[in-house]
Amino acid sequence: MTTYWLQHAWLGAGPVEENVLVTVDGDRFVDVVPGVAAPPATATRLSGLTVPGLANCHSHAFHRALRGRTQAERGTFWTWREQMYGLAGRLDPDRYRRLASAVYAEMAAAGITTVGEFHYLHHGDEGTPYDDPNAMGEALVGAARDADLRITLLDTCYLAAGINQPPDETQQRFSDGSAKQWAERVDALRTRHGDDAGVAVGAAVHSVRAVPRDEIGTVAEWAARHEAPLHVHLSEQVAENTACVEAYGVTPARLLHESGALGPRTSAVHATHLTDDDVALLGGSGTHACFCPTTERDLADGIGPSRELAEAGSPLTLGSDSHAVIDLFEEMRAVELDERLRSQQRGHWRAEELLVAATSAGHTSLGFPDAGVIAPGAWADLVTLDDASPRTAGTGGGPEMAVFAATSADVVHVLASGRVVRTDGVGPDLARVIGELT
Repeated sequence: MTTYWLQHAWLGAGPVEENVLVTVDGDRFVDVVPGVAAPPATATRLSGLTVPGLANCHSHAFHRALRGRTQAERGTFWTWREQMYGLAGRLDPDRYRRLASAVYAEMAAAGITTVGEFHYLHHGDEGTPYDDPNAMGEALVGAARDADLRITLLDTCYLAAGINQPPDETQQRFSDGSAKQWAERVDALRTRHGDDAGVAVGAAVHSVRAVPRDEIGTVAEWAARHEAPLHVHLSEQVAENTACVEAYGVTPARLLHESGALGPRTSAVHATHLTDDDVALLGGSGTHACFCPTTERDLADGIGPSRELAEAGSPLTLGSDSHAVIDLFEEMRAVELDERLRSQQRGHWRAEELLVAATSAGHTSLGFPDAGVIAPGAWADLVTLDDASPRTAGTGGGPEMAVFAATSADVVHVLASGRVVRTDGVGPDLARVIGELT
């Protein structure tokens, strides 16, 4: 048993509590008692504001190697994608593990305790499977363990370069040939990790561009059968919507609905360019909406209707996606600030709502519904923020401080699954492995 005394704590709902004594046994909280002014001498004292662990619901770990490199010139999402594909072609399981380990260490230092890895880089050159067909997925699982993160490996079905277009040379590494063959490979991965409490294996449809209409249902059925998370890139680009309507006569959201791919275990990532009907379909099905504002602005995607989706019934979650920035505090406030730009009005999201998106709602969407709160029985995750830094001093120390003032640089202590993790961030290994790839 280990005890922590939290000077100020937001437990996952309600007001900030004072002087909270928390007892941890292994990877779980066993007791949470506010108002303990005189903690035992053996308790570790955490000054500042403590919140539950954060969930990064959308990550492409290898994109981190593009930071500071793809911003040098003008272009579009599609020109950025070509640079990303070039990087993907240089990765193998060993390099992928070393890169992802460093990226996940950066996440842990920023208060992230669970990552949802949207994984589609499956095979070797020209699509040849490795001796272990899940070698690249195992590299990511190992990297998460290296960084003391839980991981939901969202193994992604990716079959086409675009609607009715075969995969190109790089995309052959992403493809299993069919959704049926994808499911057979992922079944083996799921069986292998069935007893790993900190590893969840979920599913993803890359997009309606990359998975034909008659294959989407196979992925959705796999996720339903295993009661697993199902994530999908949705309407990130206007061009995707146009191509979908031209090919199928419906929007991407309607296509997913008709394929049985929407529902409470599904997360629609980006959900940027939506019709009113799309919003109603997502909200009415309880599908999560995963926004990644720092990537969406970096790639000039646009601003999605976060408030409309929430009011329709879609819980908000957050991700750092391409890792232009790894800072979920920035993602939280960006949702509100982007709404202000879009509407020219303030006050769309309360700080507590955005904290829920980054904690309990995010964990639920990743298949960890018992994480993201500081409560008995929950995963033992704590993230403590300095409330006297140059950014946070004088802000009052409440949820508004965390969302509208703090950055990842203010994280001073992280407990993930009951283990204290390093908060000094990345080291020279990240620079070294990126140098090998670029």
